[in-house]
Amino acid sequence: MAINRKEVKDIAVGVGFLLPNILGFLAFTVIPLAMSIYMAFTDWNLEMHNYFRLDTPVRWVGFANFVKLFTDPDFGQYFGNTFFLMIGMPFGVAGSLCAALLLNIEFKGGRRIFTTMIITAVMVASLLILLTLGLGGSGMTILMMSLIGVILIIGSIGGKTVYRTLFYFPFFTSGVATYILWKKLYAPNNGPINNALRPVLEALTPVAQKIAPACSVIATVLLVLMGVWFLLMVRRKMRLWRDGESGNVSIVLGMIFLSLPPFFSLYWTDFEWVRIVMPLFLAVGWLMFFFRVFILKRKYTCVLDRGIGDSAIVDGAQMVGGFILIGFANVALLLPELSSQPGGLPAPEWLADYYWAKPSIMLMGFWGAIGSNNMLLYLAGLSGVPQELYEAADIDGASPWQRFWNITWPQLSNVTFFIMVMGVIGGLQGGFEMARTMTQGGPAGSTTTLAYYIYTQGFSTGRLGYASAVAWLLFLLVFIVTMFNWKFGNRYTNE
Repeated sequence: MAINRKEVKDIAVGVGFLLPNILGFLAFTVIPLAMSIYMAFTDWNLEMHNYFRLDTPVRWVGFANFVKLFTDPDFGQYFGNTFFLMIGMPFGVAGSLCAALLLNIEFKGGRRIFTTMIITAVMVASLLILLTLGLGGSGMTILMMSLIGVILIIGSIGGKTVYRTLFYFPFFTSGVATYILWKKLYAPNNGPINNALRPVLEALTPVAQKIAPACSVIATVLLVLMGVWFLLMVRRKMRLWRDGESGNVSIVLGMIFLSLPPFFSLYWTDFEWVRIVMPLFLAVGWLMFFFRVFILKRKYTCVLDRGIGDSAIVDGAQMVGGFILIGFANVALLLPELSSQPGGLPAPEWLADYYWAKPSIMLMGFWGAIGSNNMLLYLAGLSGVPQELYEAADIDGASPWQRFWNITWPQLSNVTFFIMVMGVIGGLQGGFEMARTMTQGGPAGSTTTLAYYIYTQGFSTGRLGYASAVAWLLFLLVFIVTMFNWKFGNRYTNE
């Protein structure tokens, strides 16, 4: 088909308008992408290969950078840090869902506004008195309560639109500014969080000293509870598999998730009995799995990946719960030593402490997730739930929990799956701004993620070849998650 002069002119005009974007895409995406692929297979190092050392050529090393990844202990630690920080993702999703459910309720008007106004007036008057006499820690508490009261009054007058705006407003704040703010809040000596915690810890010190002799028993109970909970969850998975609600791929994935807390308790606790009892729990659980799958068989067959959403979300949440029990058990073991210190129970050092740094980051992430885009997605999903389903539930006498579990939660499955997948992708790629601003990857590399590791290797030490190899491995992980979404997403949302 011949193209006349007018069509050629129209195409040239269109390309002319698109040329800035095309050139930008080539200069800042395609060419750097091709260069990074090439660098991943070379020993490119800025210290040896630069403008002032032209006599040292760049050597082709093949897969040596990728082989080094799996022998570098630092890479293993930072890879684990990345996934450890993602453990808080289910709590962030749950927090954003709770916020969306609350913000979907109409708060406007009612008698509660008068009570709130009276309480707020008393708080403000107390604050003014303390400002005159001297503002201390109690004054800061009253100030925060006064602000909360003012927000409640404004929300009662303006309705849920005001609350939605206030909840989402912090999301507009720059990430670096937010990290600097939280770094100040976490200051060990004079930070607001520790200033508020010290009176509470002083009051709890006598209680901790009294229960100190029983702390070992408490830790034992928590760890045994984790093992028993593991067996109960395995029994639940076997029942789902028997009834055709979980496929073979799903049950194996769920068993792996459920087994991780008992397995890591062997390395994360100091009890000798754990090294005997936890393998027994694991052995019983996997014997239940093999007995059900290979001997008893199932009643109903299904596709291999049926129930993949249950394995990814529900079993993943159970895994996080098991890790939390391990953490509480370790805290119980340390409680006698902490309570016997001269000043009583010490306030955490947060970002400056190796063991508190990652939980501090996760707590900050939970705060950020509550009012994030996930909340907006859930609000949009709630607006699409058919009201006739709730009317039918009311006629049947369903409780609020039954309404949520049997109507709201299933109707939000597509939103939840999208949030989880995007959260995993963001978790694998994230952590750079946080580490660079708050901790510089410390202490002792406890908050260094893969993204920050790529930066340090590429621009701090100059090993561009090795950094490119890490970047492409990260791309491979993200690609696998994306393929997982493409393969199972639609099927999960229809379960």
